[in-house]
Amino acid sequence: MAKKDYYEVLGVSRSSTEKEIKKAYRRLAMKYHPDRNPDDANAEEMFKEASEAAEILTDKEKRGTYDQFGHAAFEGGGGGGFQSGGNFGSIFEDVFGDIFTGGRGGGRQVQRGSDLKYVLDLDLEEAVRGTNPKIKIPTLVECMECLGSGAKKGTAPIDCVQCAGVGQVTARQGFFSIQQTCPRCRGNGKMISDPCGKCRGQGRTEERKTLSVKIPPGVDTGDRIRLNGQGEAGANGGPAGDLYVQVNVRDHKIFTREGEHLYCEVPISFVDAALGGELEVPTLDGRVNLKIPSETQTGKLFRLRGKGVNVTQIRGGGIGDLYCRVAVETPVGLSKKQKELLKEFDGQSDDKQSPKRTNWFGSVKSFFDTMSN
Repeated sequence: MAKKDYYEVLGVSRSSTEKEIKKAYRRLAMKYHPDRNPDDANAEEMFKEASEAAEILTDKEKRGTYDQFGHAAFEGGGGGGFQSGGNFGSIFEDVFGDIFTGGRGGGRQVQRGSDLKYVLDLDLEEAVRGTNPKIKIPTLVECMECLGSGAKKGTAPIDCVQCAGVGQVTARQGFFSIQQTCPRCRGNGKMISDPCGKCRGQGRTEERKTLSVKIPPGVDTGDRIRLNGQGEAGANGGPAGDLYVQVNVRDHKIFTREGEHLYCEVPISFVDAALGGELEVPTLDGRVNLKIPSETQTGKLFRLRGKGVNVTQIRGGGIGDLYCRVAVETPVGLSKKQKELLKEFDGQSDDKQSPKRTNWFGSVKSFFDTMSN
């Protein structure tokens, strides 16, 4: 029975790159792997066929020979080529790497320490101007008693008796062999017969350390500052993780923030709104005078340029503005005399002096007239 074309087996074109061929093989190998299809002779044959095709087409020299002479170049072992029914481990491990082999290389597995997260609460003033607080974080650090070895002082870890210090064991599954993490030493390759009393053989101890964090001006809620190497210590001499300081800006009694701009509400009296005046309003840099023109309506926004947040160091922008939104306050606790004066004022007012109210009632009347019709 003639063999299928290797390119057709993998579903690739003759111009496909090695990366594309490996990708196609990976898909087929995952689909037809014997472990996923127990007692399925057809799936096993498909897996062997795909492995054979990938073994040839991912080897530059073999692929060139196959493209020139086809299957005939490898029949009977000619040309030192691929043998049907041979060991597929090399191409399988090359494509799948650590997924099935449990990591390559012997000895103790060096592991990077975990990253840590710290939420830093700041007042608005601190976030705008920048600050340099000290924080305390719980973390794992290298044990100073055993210097991270996990073994009692004066002793040392010994090679694992099951994997002979390699950290991996070889297991056969069907027609090929794979490497797995040693179950006894969990891939470390070493065993500790006399553990350190301080860290109990872990090589790391927990402690709280104090760090100084430089917070640049202009940060806002959600911004993160990364401190390299300030996370947990790595295992077996591995590098430490990083610490991420996440900023949370507390609510302010006066100001709210939107990006580089600040907003505040300024209550004004009925008289100031009608006749105009000058008010003293706060900014993060001090007090400034705000002129209120006559006939100002509630909700009017006044812009104070350059009184917002400087975000130059954070986002490369400029300095924002402060927007003051006025709110006309209705007087309360009126005296009898004040009530009489207001009634007198109202009696002398006409619709032209209340255009919004006049227009609104006109819209309401039109609405009900339309409904009645």
